[in-house]
Amino acid sequence: MALRLTPHERGFYPLFTRAAENIARAADDLAALVAAPPSERAELARRVKDAENAGDALTHEILVKLNKTFVTPFDREDIYRLTSSLDDVIDAMEEAADRIVLYRLGDLPAGMKTQTDVLQRAAAATAEAMPQLVTMSKLQEYWVHVNSLEDEGDVAYRALLEELLCPPGDVDAAGVLTILKIKEVIDSLEEAADAFETVANTVESIAVKES
Repeated sequence: MALRLTPHERGFYPLFTRAAENIARAADDLAALVAAPPSERAELARRVKDAENAGDALTHEILVKLNKTFVTPFDREDIYRLTSSLDDVIDAMEEAADRIVLYRLGDLPAGMKTQTDVLQRAAAATAEAMPQLVTMSKLQEYWVHVNSLEDEGDVAYRALLEELLCPPGDVDAAGVLTILKIKEVIDSLEEAADAFETVANTVESIAVKES
């Protein structure tokens, strides 16, 4: 880790940790929603929405601090990118939860549970990694792991697309509409996985610059 001769604002670290922990809770609620019967989904979607609102508040707090801080712990561009990508994760998860309830979807494809499992593991890894930004220790394991999870998510996403877009038999108009609704949900879940990868790549960039 590079020697710092100028004191810098350390208050960013706990904010990043809180943001990641908030995302982990939302990922757990989203996974529960996907596994739940339709009658129980609205409450779980509300909890994901509450987490998204909390994430917005943390994003605002970080950006206000960034604008007021003269010496930051690492590059301003990296702070902004990390903040933005964390916000993108929870926005995409909330969008998926909202669409499942809004579209009144019934049974969900099994592959969607695989997607949310990937998100849970990526969220847990990210929540564990954020406090380590202080010392920049053991972070390589984190970004390698999250990139591997994103690959796993890609496989699940492609399998779901094939299942949805190449059904074994004829599909009526109502069935086509349901397929399109489900596709919007799995697209949002894939966006969340991609945003987790952006978080990990940003952490890698920070660690390389600070080494």
